[in-house]
Amino acid sequence: MISEQIKAIGEVSGELRDKDGNLKATIDVKNLVVTLGKAFIASRMMDAASAVASHMAVGTGSTAAAASDTTLETEAGRAALTGTTNVTTTTTNDAVQYTSTFGPGVATGALTEAGLLNAATAGTLIARTVFAVITKDALDSLTITWKITIA
Repeated sequence: MISEQIKAIGEVSGELRDKDGNLKATIDVKNLVVTLGKAFIASRMMDAASAVASHMAVGTGSTAAAASDTTLETEAGRAALTGTTNVTTTTTNDAVQYTSTFGPGVATGALTEAGLLNAATAGTLIARTVFAVITKDALDSLTITWKITIA
């Protein structure tokens, strides 16, 4: 009997920079591909019924990520993806990497969570993570890179 287990493994990194481009804080955490995210991946293998990942959101919620999550706990802002690329890890093109930037005036405050979604509003939450507080001021920019590897 063949037993194969496929996992979706995520990593989130980010850089918070002030108006002059100085690095203020970084994010480097694992994420959880939620139940709806796994269903999203399977649906994309079958057909194009689900829209592709297109946005990231950040928020102020602090409850640990759970497989049953369908939204961020407290969304503070959402931004369109500015880049999507295939990434080679241990197998050719077994990962996809998304990038999004929350510019000045977008999603300010004490941020503690992020999500990967497939719509500008509502949509399917594909993955979620919680991280140590970073304070994004009105003139700051936050760039997040989200990598999901199928292993």
